[in-house]
Amino acid sequence: MGILSIIKQIVRRKSYIKEYMPLRLTEPTHKLEVASAWKGLELIIKDILDRHHIGRDRCIEFGVEFGYSAVSLSSFFNEVIGVDTFVGDCHTAHKGEHCEATRERLVAYPNIQLIKSDYRDFIEGNDSRFDFAHVDIVHNYKETYECGLWAALHSDVVIFHDTESFPEVRRAVIDIKKTTGYLLYNYPFHHGLGIIIDRRVLDRS
Repeated sequence: MGILSIIKQIVRRKSYIKEYMPLRLTEPTHKLEVASAWKGLELIIKDILDRHHIGRDRCIEFGVEFGYSAVSLSSFFNEVIGVDTFVGDCHTAHKGEHCEATRERLVAYPNIQLIKSDYRDFIEGNDSRFDFAHVDIVHNYKETYECGLWAALHSDVVIFHDTESFPEVRRAVIDIKKTTGYLLYNYPFHHGLGIIIDRRVLDRS
């Protein structure tokens, strides 16, 4: 076996995450007809919530873009707060301000509140607690780790999109698990979904 093959195996082992295997797939009651790389992931949200007895009151989402995931999540929570700059980033195809267009698109879902803000400004000094969090911001290590760690410390469950598409997202999720000691799973479909669960949640199961 060549040295390159050995290195690849070592890297693969270091980035391994236990696969999440849903017991059932469930369509959310709310779905938005808009193009999204998130399509398909809405089917496992109820499974995550039911299996771990997660509350259905408050959900925070970092990275709303056009609103597909926010609308899906609004099927399961009393309140969904979506935080986004609404100007795109280096990894998004769409560039340009689209906050009002997204707000108008989501007007039919009154339990969704949109906040135009960088995640750094939102989390600074913020001690709010949420039942569930979703992180899908710029797919760099630093930003994903920083935002994701705050989310993990302020919610029972955090999900991270693009763990299969972006190695830096996957690495950040693994490091958040190491920092917190929480449980970590990966759903390998639809570009990948990292799932971090506070171990204290298991006491309620």
